[in-house]
Amino acid sequence: MELIFLIAAFIAGFIALRCHLPPLVGFLIAGFSLKFAGYESTPLLNTLADLGVTLLLFSIGLKLDVKSLLNKDIWGGATLHNIISTLFFAGSIWLLKLLGINMLQDLALEQLLLLGFALSFSSTVFAIKVLQEKGELNATYGDLAIGILVMQDLFAVLFLTISTGKIPELTAFALFALPLARPLFHRLLDQSGHGEMLVLLGVCFALVFGAGLFDYVGMKADLGALIMGMLLAGHRKSSELSKALFNMKELFLVCFFLNIGLAESPSIEAFIFALLLLLLLPIKGLLYFSIFRACKYRLRTATLGSLTLFNFSEFGLIVGGLAYKMGWLPGELLAAIALAVSFSFILAAPLNNAGDILYNLGRHRIKEHQADTLNPADQLIDLGEAKVLILGMGRIGTGAYDELKEQFNNQILGIDNREDTVDHHQRHHRNVINGDANDPDFWERVITKKQVELILLAMPHSHANAHALEHIKSRNYQGRIAAIAQYNEDVEELLALGVDAAFNVYREAGSGFARHVCQQLTQRQ
Repeated sequence: MELIFLIAAFIAGFIALRCHLPPLVGFLIAGFSLKFAGYESTPLLNTLADLGVTLLLFSIGLKLDVKSLLNKDIWGGATLHNIISTLFFAGSIWLLKLLGINMLQDLALEQLLLLGFALSFSSTVFAIKVLQEKGELNATYGDLAIGILVMQDLFAVLFLTISTGKIPELTAFALFALPLARPLFHRLLDQSGHGEMLVLLGVCFALVFGAGLFDYVGMKADLGALIMGMLLAGHRKSSELSKALFNMKELFLVCFFLNIGLAESPSIEAFIFALLLLLLLPIKGLLYFSIFRACKYRLRTATLGSLTLFNFSEFGLIVGGLAYKMGWLPGELLAAIALAVSFSFILAAPLNNAGDILYNLGRHRIKEHQADTLNPADQLIDLGEAKVLILGMGRIGTGAYDELKEQFNNQILGIDNREDTVDHHQRHHRNVINGDANDPDFWERVITKKQVELILLAMPHSHANAHALEHIKSRNYQGRIAAIAQYNEDVEELLALGVDAAFNVYREAGSGFARHVCQQLTQRQ
């Protein structure tokens, strides 16, 4: 039977992917179709679904930057939106109940609030997919959206933890000693290599030291997985571990979404209710937009951030799924939530693709904040008196900076997307700022007092230099551009894209790159 589930999930997920939708929409539809055909979930499918949720929470913990969550715009905005959105959806469903929708008639106030809570979340999976496809994962609005989503995930985990009503054992107090074992955990990571042992260690951390240990002392297992991930966050291999577990986690989550569809066949009334929930979705988006604007973010940041979060969430399904297991929600309502999640993705995908178009339509109708009142995270980037920009301050960029600083009377600005690199250069009295030259939002925020005469693309990967070049050209830059490349064919590609000079300088220091640039550009004048 599991083979039939696997085939159905693949076919439906593949069709969804070809329609530019998240595959999880296809998995939900596959589950509904299998239920309609008379199939039921199996113990193996249930076990794999639970493993998927546990690994998801462990992965969230690995990426959790506690410092970023201390930003009042993140925790305050997420909390405010969650409360208002929960009350709005609960109140709206109550009104629909008064209008006579049969499936809502037996719902008590607690169940209405639970439904509102599940619908208040936005999708982490959808947001990351959209941001990655647009290449704006590190944009200001991307950081803002992901911070909001992490806070929402924490709210959901808190609910999952207290909802079981489990009374912790006295031995649970020993869990407070877990941070003392952090150096041991980090040493295990250091010595685990980069292959299958790293994956196996990650699974052990999530399922044994995290979920298993917490379950043993009477705590919620999923909370243990999240906390174990948080203890490993910040380690130099935490990102590698997250990537190593990614495919396994995604595979197990397929089982979770299949299980949701197999829980209950959606009725016509559930289908209509899902469409009504979709009509309420714009209010959720407007609430995000209002909160971002109140926090003094630029219009573009508020618009694109709101569109990124303009959906219902798979975490809402996780909350709803637990409520269904606990007998708090009928299966028909769980099916309706699953349909609403799918419909929201279908609606949000084209809106996000048209995000810049919608921003350009609104920028003339909505007044922008004054530059001096903007949120510090969204301030305009003043290039000042710089005549030369060096994008990428690694070995090559640093050598070029030092070579050119006298020739251009120190009117040089280095730009790098790594904060530790920026801090290092600033300590050595180089004029370097933090920024991602591959991010369109970076160029939207740039202002300059003088015409920049020369831009050096010194990022380590040729494709990154090519992407930055596209953004520079789109702003009608009239100065000169030089770039480095890894291979001779990359040099030819960069020249074809319009750079004035391109060099394969990986055998030479940055000073050699700078000299070649000056010589070649001088010859062309």
